[in-house]
Amino acid sequence: MIIISALISFWNSVWPYLVAILIFLVLIVIHEFGHFIIAKLFKVKVNEFAVGFGPKLFKVQGKETLYRFNLIPFGGYCAMEGEDETSEDPRAFCNAKAYKRFLIVAAGAVFNLILGLILVAVIVLNSNLIGTTKVHSFRDNAVSVNSGLKVYDEIIEINGRRTYTTNDIMYAFTAVTPDENGKTTLSMTVLRDGKHVPLNVEFDSETEDGISYIVLDFTFIGEEKTFLNVISATFKTTFSYCRTVWFSLIDLISGKFGISAVSGPVGVTTTIGQAAKMGLMNILPIMALITVNLGIFNLLPVPALDGGRLLFIFFEMVTGKKIAKKYEGIIHAVGLILLLALMVLITFKDIWQLIAR
Repeated sequence: MIIISALISFWNSVWPYLVAILIFLVLIVIHEFGHFIIAKLFKVKVNEFAVGFGPKLFKVQGKETLYRFNLIPFGGYCAMEGEDETSEDPRAFCNAKAYKRFLIVAAGAVFNLILGLILVAVIVLNSNLIGTTKVHSFRDNAVSVNSGLKVYDEIIEINGRRTYTTNDIMYAFTAVTPDENGKTTLSMTVLRDGKHVPLNVEFDSETEDGISYIVLDFTFIGEEKTFLNVISATFKTTFSYCRTVWFSLIDLISGKFGISAVSGPVGVTTTIGQAAKMGLMNILPIMALITVNLGIFNLLPVPALDGGRLLFIFFEMVTGKKIAKKYEGIIHAVGLILLLALMVLITFKDIWQLIAR
């Protein structure tokens, strides 16, 4: 009985993190499948498609492509003929027309964004109401009501940034700078009786893990679901996730967020594990944000990322000239080293924060 109890306890501790690993695997395989399916569509030769890394568990030889399933469930890859080297094969990636190579490389990120849209649709369909940015009611002892914010006000802008969803508002409520009394004032524009009304709204703030947050002291109006507002909410929320990723990057570069606000695989795995314990529907928003993040991040024109490769192909499409493989390889290698160094730094930070807790 003691052994069984210990095994159950161990399983209860481990399974949420196994779910997190599975989610990472699915998101990366979806990314690689995007490259794979568009390469096949353009008849570019794919030598190997793998799920996971390391020693193989088993393999299946297709008509042309070798499909591998490997032991370490972290990622995967789509290996095309002539992808990183020259090849005489007329169906090699390097010999395909520039626009085809551009679409093949971009497809991975696009598939991640499509998956994000699908996940958001599931979230919206499973919600009781469709969220809006309109104020429904104020909580007891609400501070914001004293600054002129009113019931039925539709919040359309915070600190100069447009707000389309409650997600936009919640993002604007993070990483604020409170005064000595723990209060934070935000510049807001609301739509009231058809008119844009500017307000300076004061809120209470709280600080957690070195980051200050606005205390949300009001609720939002929810609408009954219809076909049209479900479609609208799906696209608006996905767009909002894309904006969140973009603004996060801008705010990180500008110094609004410090390195402590950035999470790597360890931190994200911990977050997913905690959400998994509360049920599937708590995982989906995180999964949607991660896959959108993966898609947007990979499109950045950074060496070693898909966006960096797209930049070289775009240059070729505009000028008609290819940059020599050896120079492109050196640039991507340097970019990869810098990205890995950053990942190691963030991973150590995540581990340190876990130990500190």
